Amino acid sequence: MDEQKVRRVVDEYSDMIKRISYNYLQQTYDSEDICQTVFLKYMTSSISFDSREHEKAWMIRTTINACHDLRKNAFFRKTVPLDEASEKEAQQVQNSEILEEIARLPVNYRTAIYLYYYEEYSTEEIADIMGKRKTAVSKYLSRGRKILKDTLSDEYARIYKVGEQAL
Repeated sequence: MDEQKVRRVVDEYSDMIKRISYNYLQQTYDSEDICQTVFLKYMTSSISFDSREHEKAWMIRTTINACHDLRKNAFFRKTVPLDEASEKEAQQVQNSEILEEIARLPVNYRTAIYLYYYEEYSTEEIADIMGKRKTAVSKYLSRGRKILKDTLSDEYARIYKVGEQAL
């Protein structure tokens, strides 16, 4: 793709892309990121357009899809504006045996369990965050739960038996 064609497309569609993405996302920085994403897709695609209207329709559809992808992204859904964050107090994490046992798990198990139960991410979102496949994350969760169950069951069984002997 030649530079002159790219410059024409950027000059012609950048304002439109920014306006559409700002309308969807309500954030200037996000709309600028979407604009870059759309132009990168344009430059790397091998699509040929029948007319300028076809090119414009492609730009609009690609912009809307990129906005939807960003809104579906876990980071976008789990963030709050800085103004709202300063009004809320951080939750105090209580020390517990369960958290101590989670901290002893292998790093992949620990990360998956923390993100799933404490941050309430889905397995798909955790897979994206960790850069793993969904099946791997499911295995981490399953194996981590089993280790916790075995460890905590043994711990509680020992406490219960000690309590029986004391009686």
